[in-house]
Amino acid sequence: MRITAELVSNLFGGSAGSSAGAADAASGLLALKLAQAKGATEKGIARERKDPVTITALKQFDQAIARAKDVKSALQDPRVLAVLLPGLGLSDQMAYPGLVQKALLADPADPKGLLASLDPRFTAAAKTLDLHSKGLAGLKNAALRKTLTDGYVQYQYQTGLDATNPGISDALYFLKTAKGETNIYNILGNSVLRRVVTGALGLPNAMVVQSVETQARAVTSRLKLTDLQDPKKLQQLAERYVIAAAGSSTGSGGSSILSLLA
Repeated sequence: MRITAELVSNLFGGSAGSSAGAADAASGLLALKLAQAKGATEKGIARERKDPVTITALKQFDQAIARAKDVKSALQDPRVLAVLLPGLGLSDQMAYPGLVQKALLADPADPKGLLASLDPRFTAAAKTLDLHSKGLAGLKNAALRKTLTDGYVQYQYQTGLDATNPGISDALYFLKTAKGETNIYNILGNSVLRRVVTGALGLPNAMVVQSVETQARAVTSRLKLTDLQDPKKLQQLAERYVIAAAGSSTGSGGSSILSLLA
C-alpha cells in the first residue's frame, strides 16, 4: 500500500489531528526514501563538510589531541569525545565519559576483561583505536583520524535529517547496523537499535524499567530475529519506526497509522 497524507486523512475522517499526523508520516517516509536514494548520502556528506559548525568541531578535535598530555587527558576532553564517539558509532554514550575512557583503554583481547561485559560496539571501537597498546599515538595516527572524522561528518549529516523529519537518522543507522543481528541483548544494549525496534513494534518507553530478560521476551514475542536478515523486513521496521516517530512529534496519528501496516 502506498501511504499518502490524503489516504490516511480520509481513513481517519479528515480531522485536523489525523491530517497532521498523516502528513508528517507521509513526509517522513518520503524523507527516508530520498535519504536512501543512490548518491544521496555522498551529496549530503559533501555539503556537511562545508558546514561551519562541523568545520569548527573538527578543528577543535585536532587541536585538543595535539595539546593532550596523554591518552587519558585526551579522552577526558569534551572536544575529543564530541567527534570521537559519533565517529565510532557511540554517540549515545556521551553521557558516560568515565565508562567510555575505561572501555576504550581496555584490552580487547582479554576474554575476562571489562569489554567482555559491555556492548560489542565498545570492543569494536577499542580494536579500531588500539589505545591499550598505542596510547595517545593511536589518536594521532593520520589514517585513524580520517576514519573518525569521516564517521563524524556522516553522523552530523544523518542527524541533520531529523530537523524536519524525526527518526530518519535512527532509521538509517538501524538499516546499516541491525542487518543480520542475532542477539536480542545486543539490540537492547544499543540505545538506537532499542529505540527503533521498540518504536516500530509499538512497545511503551516505560518498558525500560523492567528486567532486561522481560524486555527481551517482549521484543522476541513480536519480532523474529531472523527477520533482521531480510532486507525487505528490515526496511518495513525502519518505515514503521519513522511513522511512529512522526506520530510522537505531533502527539497524534502514529499508533493508528502503524495499525494500517500490521
